[in-house]
Amino acid sequence: MAQHPTGIHHLAFMAGDIKKHIAFFSEVMGCPLVALFDMHGVPGGLHAFLRMNDHSYFSIVQLPDVDKIPVQLGVTHAGNGALPSAPGTLQHLAFRADTEAELLALRDRIRSHGVNVLGPIDHGMCRSIYFAGPDQMTLEVAAPGEPIDPARWVDPAVLAKAGISPEEAARFKAPAPYDGPSPVPQPEYAEDKPHMAYPKKAYLQMLAAPDEVITASASYAEPPVKA
Repeated sequence: MAQHPTGIHHLAFMAGDIKKHIAFFSEVMGCPLVALFDMHGVPGGLHAFLRMNDHSYFSIVQLPDVDKIPVQLGVTHAGNGALPSAPGTLQHLAFRADTEAELLALRDRIRSHGVNVLGPIDHGMCRSIYFAGPDQMTLEVAAPGEPIDPARWVDPAVLAKAGISPEEAARFKAPAPYDGPSPVPQPEYAEDKPHMAYPKKAYLQMLAAPDEVITASASYAEPPVKA
């Protein structure tokens, strides 16, 4: 049984206009729309899923008045793959193409919709094309290159720049397996740990609730269209 994530189920982006995003990722990128429904537990929210394969989806969220929040390059968005954005934001997103031929076919598909595309550029571990999506999204498609050998691709000089010691690097390259009990009880709230942005009182109440209560109270398992 895998003790680490085995892939990405879905990536979720905020949209000022969900239709514009659905059109782009369906018609320009070729991902079929497979779900569109009222976002579970979020009044006024809309949630869309577009299929990349049987295991990975691209998701779009639209919430009330999001279109009134300004895009600020260097803060909310990078603008291109070489520019900054605020810590915790997505600097760019790279989709996968299985082969270089498929990469070039996707480049041509995107260009056929009037969207400019740069590349391919050879990075050794992958070959990539670069372009923009709706709402200043910075996008890439990458096809695998040479296998990623940590001995060749983890640069000791850059480990030092990142403040990572040789001992830490050894741990990071071979994470220890988890051999403890299951289930693990909810840890006590600690300020120095990452936390979701809920009102603190409500968040502490959620953390105090048994897992089964959260599952029962927040689950929406039925599709919106009845069979």
